Order: sequence, then structure tokens, then C-alpha cells
Amino acid sequence: MPSSLFTLALSTIVLVLSLSACQQSNTDTASSDTDSWSCQSQDMPFSYSACRITAEALTDERYALKLFWQSSDSSQPMLTFDALLSTLPTDKTLNFAMNAGMYNQKYAPIGYTVIEGKEIKSLNLKEGGGNFHLLPNGVMWWDKAGKVQITESNALSELLSEDKAQPWYATQSGPMLVINNEIHPQFKPDSTSLKIRNGAGVCDDGTIQFVNSDEPVTFYQFASLFRDNLNCPNALFLDGGIASALYAPSIDKQDKKEMGVMIGVVENKE
Repeated sequence: MPSSLFTLALSTIVLVLSLSACQQSNTDTASSDTDSWSCQSQDMPFSYSACRITAEALTDERYALKLFWQSSDSSQPMLTFDALLSTLPTDKTLNFAMNAGMYNQKYAPIGYTVIEGKEIKSLNLKEGGGNFHLLPNGVMWWDKAGKVQITESNALSELLSEDKAQPWYATQSGPMLVINNEIHPQFKPDSTSLKIRNGAGVCDDGTIQFVNSDEPVTFYQFASLFRDNLNCPNALFLDGGIASALYAPSIDKQDKKEMGVMIGVVENKE
């Protein structure tokens, strides 16, 4: 082989190996989904898994964001993602899902819950202990057209009383993580309370982000992720610890935990 051709071949091999090494060093994993939705795992600023769907997609008949609690033929909660999957019609698929808020010992929601226009639990404006009552708390809700909002609970109470909000689905939890681009006032940067946490945010890029931390983090770290990394001016804590659950088969996540109300994106395959 002429020396010039040998040099070219060797250079090509080095380039290929270099590209391969670069690809292997990237520890982030992403699903091969559509522009409308996707799930991915990230390592910075801490390890977490996130699923997103565009607000525009939710105005299309192909996709729907829904809450699930009881199957149509039972008064008992579904409890698991597997049970939810078994209730879906054959022409529907569950792209991703997570637990949708806090619940009592009977797996019933403790905060405002609306499913397909039916109020399951009234708005809870009481003071008390625990994360739910770390005020301000809030409600993630959307109307029949699919417009998703996260609203502080007292503000939503006013909208409801003035008939300016017609939730088709709603789930109340607490605390709020980010309120109008400000981190919850009671969160401290030097906190040492580390837990697995999950939550949702409505973001500036027109997406709704659902995030589950894959390692224990503080409330301040979790809220900072939504505000500073995902650019979500409003975000809501859903739950944490043993209650935090994610179903995202495109990134090989399927928790086997029991929970109350679940939230997920359903796609019409026809």
C-alpha cells in the first residue's frame, strides 16, 4: 500500500475511534420519540429522569394528558402502573406516567382532584403539617382543550369562585416548587434534607416537564432544576421517597410501587 494511502487509512481509523470514544463518554440517555414528547435520563446537576410533552401536542386528538385513579368498573384504586396498563383500550398506548400527588391510607387523594370534569376531592386550603401544607401549595390542572397550568391554591380558589377556571383534570399537591419564577420562600440552599423527589413544571419552551430525581436531593436543588435548567416559571412537587414513581419504558423505567392517583400521557395509535 502506498504510504499516502496508508496514512489516509490510519487517519480514518483514528477519527472513527475518537468519535466512538466521545459517544461512549456521554452518559445521558434519550428515547427515540417524536418531537411531541420524549423521555431522557440526565446526570447534571444531579441524576434525574424527565419526560416532556409539548403543549401543542395536547391540543391534538392524538395525545391526551390524563389522571387515573379507579377503573370504570371498580371503586377500588388501581394502585400500580401495571393495573393502569391493563385498563387501556387496544388502540391506546401509555407513553409515560408518574404518581400524581399525595394520598391517604386508602390511596385516596388528599388534595383537590378532578377527573374528566368530576370533582373527586374539593380544594384543600387548610393549614397543617407535612409537605402538602408547606404553603404555598398548588394545583396542576388543565381544561377540556388540554391547556395545562400550575396555579397556587388560593389563586385557583378565586378563579373557581369567579367561574374563570373549568378544570377537566386537576391534582393538588404541595409545596409549590417554583412560583412565577421564584423558588418557594421556605426552601433553603443549605438544607440537609435529602430525598428522592418528583414533580411537574409548565415551561417557557411550551413543554410540560415531569421529573423524577434518581438520587436524593433537597427541595432547593429540585426547585432550582425546574427554574434554572428546565426554565419552568411554575412547578409543583408531587411526592417523594417511597411514593415517587415513574413509568417510562422508552428509557427502561417502570417502578412497581403502589400509589394513589396517577398522571400520564396516552397516545391514540389509530
